[in-house]
Amino acid sequence: MKESTKIHYLEVVTSDAEQVCSLYSKSLNILFSDVIPELGNARTATLSNGSLLGIRAPMHDAEEPTTRPYYLTDDIELAVSEAEKLGADVMVPPMDIPERGKCAIVLFGTIQSGFWQV
Repeated sequence: MKESTKIHYLEVVTSDAEQVCSLYSKSLNILFSDVIPELGNARTATLSNGSLLGIRAPMHDAEEPTTRPYYLTDDIELAVSEAEKLGADVMVPPMDIPERGKCAIVLFGTIQSGFWQV
């Protein structure tokens, strides 16, 4: 991992999205945006290190609540390929998010992780 590697986006999927936004707003003194459709209707807040925190409801009945970090990478295709070689399952292959870059999700055991390339 490079020294400059950081979490670009931290996603919290919960059935109580509004309540979690309220909790974090009050306890962490951060402000959340209105819903952002291209991020699964997440509400986001920019953290002091420049990372984004996104809170959203599950997008379908099969989606379980989770907290998923998306690590910033210079080469998302390579990051996903290396994760797959090490035994991760690709849940969402690299996909474009207009004006935000590309993201992907991998599953290793029970741990979900994402990669993000801007």
